[in-house]
Amino acid sequence: MIERIHKKLLLSRLEEFPAVAILGPRQCGKTTLAKSLNGRYFDLEQPNERLRLDVEWETIARGEQLVVLDEAHEAPDIFPRLRGSIDNDRKRNGRFLLLGSVSPALNQNISDSLAGRLAIVELSPFIMNEIGPEHLDDLWLCGGFPDGGILKPRMFGAWQESYLSLLIERDLPAWGLPAKPRVTHRLVRMLAALHGQLMNASQLGSALSLDRKTVVNYCEFLEGAYLIRQLQPYHANLKKRLVKSSRIMWRDSGLFHQLQGIQDRDQLFAQPWVGHGWEAFVIEQTLSTLAAKGRKPQAYFFRTSDGHEIDLVLDWGREKWAIEIKLTSNPNQKMTDRLVKAADMIQADHRILVCRINDPIESQSVKITNLESWLGELAKI
Repeated sequence: MIERIHKKLLLSRLEEFPAVAILGPRQCGKTTLAKSLNGRYFDLEQPNERLRLDVEWETIARGEQLVVLDEAHEAPDIFPRLRGSIDNDRKRNGRFLLLGSVSPALNQNISDSLAGRLAIVELSPFIMNEIGPEHLDDLWLCGGFPDGGILKPRMFGAWQESYLSLLIERDLPAWGLPAKPRVTHRLVRMLAALHGQLMNASQLGSALSLDRKTVVNYCEFLEGAYLIRQLQPYHANLKKRLVKSSRIMWRDSGLFHQLQGIQDRDQLFAQPWVGHGWEAFVIEQTLSTLAAKGRKPQAYFFRTSDGHEIDLVLDWGREKWAIEIKLTSNPNQKMTDRLVKAADMIQADHRILVCRINDPIESQSVKITNLESWLGELAKI
């Protein structure tokens, strides 16, 4: 079994809080990670498991063993009980572990009953630090879902198609998305066409016969379900006109590639959008690696109307990092000069160019590195 780098953060949070929730997309490995802790496990999607938990609650709550509650949103009555048990013995930490995909009901129950009593750990599909750099292009092509092809290549394509269909037709409506499945299917394909690019909600709405506000709400729902990420523009105090639209990216590259009909690496590298796809993949790997270590800087992109841009800006509060991403093994001076000029505009403290170079190069102005070295450095933070 592949060791998840999130496990250290999870154990740390269990030492610090009475309860911890592992949140993330369906099928990303939440249950496998939770079971590795050898707690007492309940699958609350199963009626008999909910009944057993109800009948044995007093004994379970007083026990010393970690209690794992999978699909916690299926049993909303458990949240007041959790709050009562925790408040009766606030000095005991590491008692309850909740698992669930993000849904309005789960978020509401956590906010209403467990605020201040529970920590959240976000689990992503596999990232490169877990799979290994020798599988970089396989991870980019297939994405990181354990069953989606990264471990069993023959599953790629068919698994993603089934995953999206079930999510759109069953899970998203159950979680509260008001769109009809056929509208959601059309929307996700349009968002796939915008992968790595700026979103125009009005144009999307026109194509779907929806108003702009509705499209924005639907996209926020898809973002909450870990399907897409909306990277917001960085607004510096500049005289230049800045782009104000968010940048849309699919969080899992395998889902995006299935929507685009990509079947293998040769077909991937032949696409006109392959550069945008690589940028989005690196951004997601970067942010997921940081989240796995419990680090969440504010993430933005920067772009001016006259063409100056930075693919990823990480704002740590005390300093800013400017990160440019290029699908090349031969970076040139023009690339670094453009990065330096744009980074100077936002007064970035560090400038990093991530590409496909073999050996990192560091100068006074720019660090040029590959994805393996970059993620390795982030994992040490």
